[in-house]
Amino acid sequence: MQTEQVVNHLVDWLKDYAVKAGVNGFVIGISGGIDSAVTSTLCAKTGLDLLCIEMPIHQAESHVTRAQEHISQLKERFSNVKDKVVNLTPVFEEFKTEVSLDGKKATVDMALANTRARLRMTTLYYHAGLLGLLVAGTGNKVEDFGVGFYTKYGDGGVDLSPIADLLKSEVYEIGEYLKVPASIMNAAPSDGLFGDARSDEDQIGASYPELEWAMQMKDEGKTRTDFEGRNREVFDIFMRYNTSNKHKMIAIPICEIPSNLK
Repeated sequence: MQTEQVVNHLVDWLKDYAVKAGVNGFVIGISGGIDSAVTSTLCAKTGLDLLCIEMPIHQAESHVTRAQEHISQLKERFSNVKDKVVNLTPVFEEFKTEVSLDGKKATVDMALANTRARLRMTTLYYHAGLLGLLVAGTGNKVEDFGVGFYTKYGDGGVDLSPIADLLKSEVYEIGEYLKVPASIMNAAPSDGLFGDARSDEDQIGASYPELEWAMQMKDEGKTRTDFEGRNREVFDIFMRYNTSNKHKMIAIPICEIPSNLK
């Protein structure tokens, strides 16, 4: 990958889109992970306003520390960057008092994890509306179009997705070029939606390099019978997520009314 040229292309695309939209810049949620670190740095390089928001909800301390380190570095490098902390833990806890928590623990835990992401999306759009900003998404190609590893109308609820055509490995390559803090570059990817330090690999059952391989194999028309052992296991994991999360990757279904009924 021609890293410098790709970075310049992304920055130009972001700035051009924002200027044509008539907005002041971008708002982005900072998680302490590589995707938000790279995306926020790209947004900062446009020279337009950038608001970085931390939105802890019973957040793991390691995530908070990395997020703060990254924001501090951004503010030192770019004068157009501002930051804000919005503690959503009380909002989340109040929400839990008003809904039913009956059901299987795993199901309830997942519903609450998705609720965290949607509370954060609401917070980002509140500040975007207040300040005339666009909500910048942080999803990469594997998450957005491979396994659908994001929350619908949560971290998937954005105005534009600058890194959605980049594989995770390419995001890391750009992160190194952009001088993203080593603590973030070396941390295991995690969505941070469960209040602990579990990684994406813990949840999915496969690493991002493995998922990238499986995504390529699917694009080449391979099937599970072409593989054995761990390769077949990884391919099955990828296809299971790709199939079950297809509803996130396609347009919302519309029931078209036949013309003879109108």
